Amino acid sequence: MKQIIKPLLITTLMLVLPHLTYAMPDSFADLAAEQKPSVVNISTTQYAKAPQMQMPFGNMPGTPFDDFFRGFLDQMPKQERHALGTGFILSKKGFIVTNNHVVKDADEIVVTLSDGQELQAELIGTDPKLDLALLKIDSKGLRAVKLGNSDKLRVGDWVVAIGNPFGLEQTVTAGIVSAKGRVIGSGPYDDFIQTDAAINPGNSGGPLFNVDGELVGINTAIYSQSGGNNGIGFAIPINLAKSVFKDLREDGRVQRARLGVRIQDVDKATMQALGLKNRYGALIPQVEAGSAADKAGIQAGDVIVAVDGQVIRKAHDLPIKIARHQPGDKVIVEVIRNGKRKVIPVVVEEMPDDMAAQKQHRKTSMAKHGLMVQPLTKALAEQLRTRSDKGVVVKQVLQGSAAARAGIQRNDVILRIDGHMIDSVRSFEKYAKNLNKGHALRVLLDRRGDQVFVIVVPPKVR
Repeated sequence: MKQIIKPLLITTLMLVLPHLTYAMPDSFADLAAEQKPSVVNISTTQYAKAPQMQMPFGNMPGTPFDDFFRGFLDQMPKQERHALGTGFILSKKGFIVTNNHVVKDADEIVVTLSDGQELQAELIGTDPKLDLALLKIDSKGLRAVKLGNSDKLRVGDWVVAIGNPFGLEQTVTAGIVSAKGRVIGSGPYDDFIQTDAAINPGNSGGPLFNVDGELVGINTAIYSQSGGNNGIGFAIPINLAKSVFKDLREDGRVQRARLGVRIQDVDKATMQALGLKNRYGALIPQVEAGSAADKAGIQAGDVIVAVDGQVIRKAHDLPIKIARHQPGDKVIVEVIRNGKRKVIPVVVEEMPDDMAAQKQHRKTSMAKHGLMVQPLTKALAEQLRTRSDKGVVVKQVLQGSAAARAGIQRNDVILRIDGHMIDSVRSFEKYAKNLNKGHALRVLLDRRGDQVFVIVVPPKVR
């Protein structure tokens, strides 16, 4: 009898255990206690400009009246605007993530840790399109969040939000994932997790955890007619934000990829006209001349149905999938053309508005260091035949600059400055700025696979 019961018990446990994994926890106390140190309070101050006042006797520059009224206006107290939000510690090095709308136009940003310590924060970069911002603080012993996989979230899974609603610090709320892929009209990359965990003003930028204590979302918006919680909150999926964190940390700006096409949903008439079996996909009514899509052979009238093996159910899915890539990456696009499925590899390009920001960034770099640089992508590494997969590429050298005199050339890959590894534009800026302080720089380059060493001497030293 025992021999019969034992296998039955094992079989029963095997059937029950998977369901126990997603059962309602007895308490979220352990999760809250463990994750609270990684959640921060963010307060911002914006100093509003003093209102312009008309002189009572007209403009009389240089007169006693002019001096009196200008002195009076100068002594008027500055108008201050304050805002509160939440953030979380991304890494032990002091990087903090929050929403862009929390810190937008702020003149001063203060981060308060869970132990009450207040620290001035530096704004590293923002991404208004996804409503994210990256801050930096100087502190030791920080506890960073553990990033999860938001793609694995299921509708009905338990989630926990920690934040500062209405300024009430370290407030913990719990709920379930109500829906995924929500589009609320906030931008081109809407792909929100909807949750009924209580989220209120002040929760913005705070973390959304799964039951394993992994960060799966960033609380961003609420649906409310009263300004309070109505059981509908929205969080940015962490999988959509990961590449943004990397870009902001390395370059202070986001580089997004694009195909260079216009898209629209497949309606019933289009489905019938093109002989499609369903309304899945993104119809391409127009392909920009010279764009990545044009170069790859995508044509107007194609219907994109998958990217890298992931199904495109509607047009809105396409830019979200492409945005997870870096410019220069190769993506596999599947289209339906004349009723037949066709696979087209495309090397995606950078968004034009992102390129404009990059040009301004490079212009500033050129003025300071005599060099214009950009990140080293896989495509560039292959093109330049470099032996390194890290570094920055020299795109232009200012004639007569210290860099030019040292022999640095266009398409050189800068590997190290003064012994420090250069793996991003941000790290290049960090160490290259010593040139402006009068210090000579020891620079190691990769020139089409050859290692080259040069010393860049500032003009004042020569």
